[in-house]
Amino acid sequence: MYWSILHFLAVALPAAALVAHDPCRLVESNIPGRISYPGSATYNSSISSYYDDQERALSPGCIFRPTTTSEVSQFVGLMTSDQRKPKFAVRGGGHTLWTGAANIAGGITVDMRLMNELELSGDKKTARIGGGAVWDDVYPQLVPHALTVMGGRIPGIGVGGFASGGGITFSSREHGFSCDNIHGYEVVLASGQVVYANQSSHPDLWLALKGGSNNFGIITRFDVATIPQGRMWYSHLHYNYTDSSLRAHAEAFSDFMKPENHDSAAMMGVFLDYIGGNLLLHDAMWYTKEVEKPAVYDAFTAIPNSGGVAELSTVDNVVDKFGADIPSHVDRAFQLTFSFHNPDPTIYMELFKVWESGLSKMANVEGLFVEFLTQPHPVTNGVNMFGLTPGKTDDVMVDMTATYANKADDSLVRSVITDIVDEQRALLKRTGHLLDFIYLNYADISQEVLQSWGPDNVAKLKAVSERYDPEGVFQKQVPGGFKIPM
Repeated sequence: MYWSILHFLAVALPAAALVAHDPCRLVESNIPGRISYPGSATYNSSISSYYDDQERALSPGCIFRPTTTSEVSQFVGLMTSDQRKPKFAVRGGGHTLWTGAANIAGGITVDMRLMNELELSGDKKTARIGGGAVWDDVYPQLVPHALTVMGGRIPGIGVGGFASGGGITFSSREHGFSCDNIHGYEVVLASGQVVYANQSSHPDLWLALKGGSNNFGIITRFDVATIPQGRMWYSHLHYNYTDSSLRAHAEAFSDFMKPENHDSAAMMGVFLDYIGGNLLLHDAMWYTKEVEKPAVYDAFTAIPNSGGVAELSTVDNVVDKFGADIPSHVDRAFQLTFSFHNPDPTIYMELFKVWESGLSKMANVEGLFVEFLTQPHPVTNGVNMFGLTPGKTDDVMVDMTATYANKADDSLVRSVITDIVDEQRALLKRTGHLLDFIYLNYADISQEVLQSWGPDNVAKLKAVSERYDPEGVFQKQVPGGFKIPM
């Protein structure tokens, strides 16, 4: 009996010590069945699902996959009560393009995607969406009700990162950013406490979450406004890349963006692409009313083109069809963004030419694809942290993205794309068109995103962080994301 007890202690004590000194084992012992380790199919599937290689290259010590708010609460409590203050990351769709945005080396990555439920309120005016859902799974459930929500335009975009960082979509010229349309958030705070933040309960937190990303807690549910939506118009046309076509686009887009021509149903993007040494030009046009060939796009469709998609369809089908032209995964990637007031056509032509002339420096980069997207800004109601003028219809946003094959080219690609964007921004600043605002969801970590929203809004973010996370858990233990400048 004595030797049996000694043997039991010899086995049990090291196991207990392992749990005490390993955050992954600690979570596993308290929330069984939710942890996966390197080499397992579940772990490998989660890692491989990140959009780019920078995130896929990181190996967390384990992955935690919660299914309930209670499990998220337990997890956060374990992390914050651990004196070693283990670090963790929180992910949804995994589409952010810089290292460590939603993954972590050696810590714990919380993969929220099992929390993907959707429930409509009795009056169908609110959709309650799990914090780990992806938008292209949400849309098909709403189509039978002739409803939609303010979500992503391509497959794989997670609700969490998209909506907490802003969110641009088909109806953004009528309804603003996705976050402008969120009635309430269920949030797990740093203490493990679960709160519901809306305009009347924790209104400071509710407002801070409208753009404030992952700085205040883990959002386990978004209660979002639904929008009546039948079929919508989708057209994707391709043009020869010539100076005359570029000039025609500069004139058409500058005119499209004038306040007197604003049509709240009309969203679009002008895409200049570089791939395989070739320059390409194409437009995506989305009209949220059931109108064939909307006249608001006539100046674009009149430009000689080689055709493409032009049809009425439901939102879920539009997302699938537009997404079919975009790779589901990339290797290396770098992305920058900036915004400006609509200028005259000559400025647009200069922006196009700055981009074009800078590409030659990357001609030998293997697998290079560069996209220069110009699109209208959301027309916001101002109920967010961005510091933008409510109701303004003539602001424009650029998304500059490069993807390529090899890590060895990181420095060159980053340098060239940064130089292009710096030159474009300098041009817009000289002409009085540049906005300070930097859009979080398109930004690289090198950009001062939160600072661009103005000192008053940064002060509000700090105050909310200090009130709801006084120990700075989501500033220190969650290193990914754009942290509040303290």
